[in-house]
Amino acid sequence: MTARPSIDPARLLEEQLAQASPDLLRELLQTFINVLLSAEADAVCGAEYGTVSPERVNRRNGYRHRDLDTRSGTLDVAVPKLREGSYFPAWLLERRKRAERALTSVVATCYVLGVSTRRMDKLVQSLGITGLSKSQVSVMARELDEHVEQFRTRSLADAGPFTFVAADALVLKVREGGRVVNVHALVATGVNGDGHREILGLQITTSEDGAGWLAFFRDLSARGLSGVKLVTSDAHAGLTAAVAATLPGAAWQRCRTHYSMNLMSVTPKASWPWVKALLHSVYDQPDAASVHAQFDRVVDALTGKLPASAEHLETARADILAFTAFPREIWRQIWSNNPNERLNREIRRRTDVVGIFPDRTSAIRLVGAVLAEQHDEWAEGRRYLGLDVLTRAQAVGTEPDHEEDDQPELQALTA
Repeated sequence: MTARPSIDPARLLEEQLAQASPDLLRELLQTFINVLLSAEADAVCGAEYGTVSPERVNRRNGYRHRDLDTRSGTLDVAVPKLREGSYFPAWLLERRKRAERALTSVVATCYVLGVSTRRMDKLVQSLGITGLSKSQVSVMARELDEHVEQFRTRSLADAGPFTFVAADALVLKVREGGRVVNVHALVATGVNGDGHREILGLQITTSEDGAGWLAFFRDLSARGLSGVKLVTSDAHAGLTAAVAATLPGAAWQRCRTHYSMNLMSVTPKASWPWVKALLHSVYDQPDAASVHAQFDRVVDALTGKLPASAEHLETARADILAFTAFPREIWRQIWSNNPNERLNREIRRRTDVVGIFPDRTSAIRLVGAVLAEQHDEWAEGRRYLGLDVLTRAQAVGTEPDHEEDDQPELQALTA
């Protein structure tokens, strides 16, 4: 059935504008939501409110008021009650995204625990929320923790092989033992067998050391991570050691962006523009043989003028050129951690609002919810890498020996 309009839109807008209320948008939104709920309740009852009809199957029995937190402010929503059964607008009261609910619960937890009270008051007001009770916080946190835990511990076996993996860590501030300490959020992403990117795992550790990374990759392996051909990361010693211990047969690619900063630290400031241009010329080559040949020429050019920079380059040769073993068309996706920078920025955007987390659980809750949302977006989007190039990448290292013997000869000819 079609409900008759119970308000005159033109008259309502005229009255609200005449009042010049600063909460005009909030008042309009509240009015329209309540009218919509009333019409939906009438449809459930089979007849309009106050109307005698043989089609009626239920009757209205007042309202129960619920506060609905929106970006326009807290609305007083009048949910109709029925004499028999119940009516609940789940489409309205469950419309928040997981990350938004996580942010709200973290902010509320900080407020309840007395962490940065003045700052949290301003933050809650900026979100348009008048207040949250401890019971609301507990319910939201319990639901989110369950989703995040399922996401973090899911099996990876069916989605493999994960040909390419990238790992990075972010520093967060957490209150522990009456003081604020730095903890590290270890995050890994990968390209699954279908060519889509996935969030593989998240763990919070006290420090970014070898033990933390080793436990992290052991957990990934236990959950089914397999088929890894290349891991891209910065040159953290604990991370590289953990990769070698848990992912046998996987090569390691040193992030070219991180390496540029490392090389800059041993290069005179006046010479850096020239050295940077030489380094970029290595990555601009059309094939693997040309990359290695250009690398040799760059090292030779630097040996006489900047021996420290030349030695630094030569030492890092195998680490920064590992990408050349894979098809040329995917070099940009695997030679650095830059594809993960957008993900890191999104995490930072959410965590910077909180500032200091009240505990590690709340940090996992918020970061995990952000990662779960990004994981869903990647799963629904287009493939990150094509199936054909993934098949060729998986074949790297399995070719006959005589094909591998040809590689040095090709480099000599190109040079």
